[in-house]
Amino acid sequence: MTTGEPGQRNPRENGAGEPIWELVRRVRKMRGLTQYQLADVLVDLSSNESVSRDEVARWERGKRVPGPYWRRWLSAALDVPSEELAAAVRCGRRLR
Repeated sequence: MTTGEPGQRNPRENGAGEPIWELVRRVRKMRGLTQYQLADVLVDLSSNESVSRDEVARWERGKRVPGPYWRRWLSAALDVPSEELAAAVRCGRRLR
């Protein structure tokens, strides 16, 4: 599978994983959370009210990549190892 340019391979081939936006959306849904609920959990865990449903939606659309601060809380909220989130960020950056 190629990315559309001759000689260029798809970064998701060979077990490269899934991008952060797919991982966050998939695990959130698997946990039965809405975007609003995930934002509320992140606020409760972090005691930081700067995250909202809109920010979660941006992460899930690939418009933004959660930084290390929010990845720490996403790891706790979604019960996903931080290494898996970091790998998903790397994959997402390759696909952008």
